[in-house]
Amino acid sequence: MEIDQILDRIYLLPEISKIKLKQYITEVSYPKNFCLMEAGKVIPHIYLLKKGIVRAYASTEDRDITFWFGSEGEPVVSMKSYVENNPGYENIELLENCELYQLETEHLKKLFNEDIHIANWGRKFAERELVKTEELIISRQYKTALERYKDLVKNKPDLIRRVQLGHIASYLGISQVSLSRIRAEIKL
Repeated sequence: MEIDQILDRIYLLPEISKIKLKQYITEVSYPKNFCLMEAGKVIPHIYLLKKGIVRAYASTEDRDITFWFGSEGEPVVSMKSYVENNPGYENIELLENCELYQLETEHLKKLFNEDIHIANWGRKFAERELVKTEELIISRQYKTALERYKDLVKNKPDLIRRVQLGHIASYLGISQVSLSRIRAEIKL
């Protein structure tokens, strides 16, 4: 997905503002399994996913718990680092070879002070991330694993084909055996 499309999905900027913002965006590529962000570290960048799939997860003593997947066109950000300049909670792993647009948070915040349109873009960016987090929390609290799986199939069908079932089961908060049962039930 091209940078203009991704930026526009967040908030439509006047062309002059978009040009200013794009001056600070660089393209980067990393291989599958690369750890883009590490828990406990301040991440000085935000990323916009041009191509590929990533997952956010937290590690416990005995397992990794996946709580988010990102695919083409989506931001990849540690909100704790972005908002507070503090170490983030999550690890972000690339599940495919990925191409990303990288933007230093420091540059972005400087642009917020210089251009009200870019500041509004940043506000919309943060609001969208907040809504995604809220939806995730509500889904985890009030929906069954079957309902969460159906939502995933409906809203992100490409993930089912591109992501290991173990990561999907972890995301749903169930075992792979339970996920297999859910998938069999849906096919009936």
